[in-house]
Amino acid sequence: MGFWRGVKRRLRAAVVPCIFLALAGYFVSSAFQGEHGLNAAADRSAMRDAARADLKRAEAERVMWERRVSAMRANNLDRDALDERARAMLSLADPADIIVLYPPGQKLF
Repeated sequence: MGFWRGVKRRLRAAVVPCIFLALAGYFVSSAFQGEHGLNAAADRSAMRDAARADLKRAEAERVMWERRVSAMRANNLDRDALDERARAMLSLADPADIIVLYPPGQKLF
């Protein structure tokens, strides 16, 4: 009986430290792999940088479109831009235009 009593006492003494070690291990692993951990922070940083690049690209495109639209306003109508846009939308060409056809794999745009 003395042997089992000693085993029980050592097991009871080891339970609390094992529980705390398990909790500490959980929090340490969560600090690296968790939803708000260091790896997730690096992923969020990469996503933020990609979003900033997309924003810059979208702002540049918006500025380009604003210039094109301002050329189409009635008080500032650019006849060449209007003619170009109408021909592009209707797929028409002026008989005096020179048309250069590209092979299907070698488009200009």
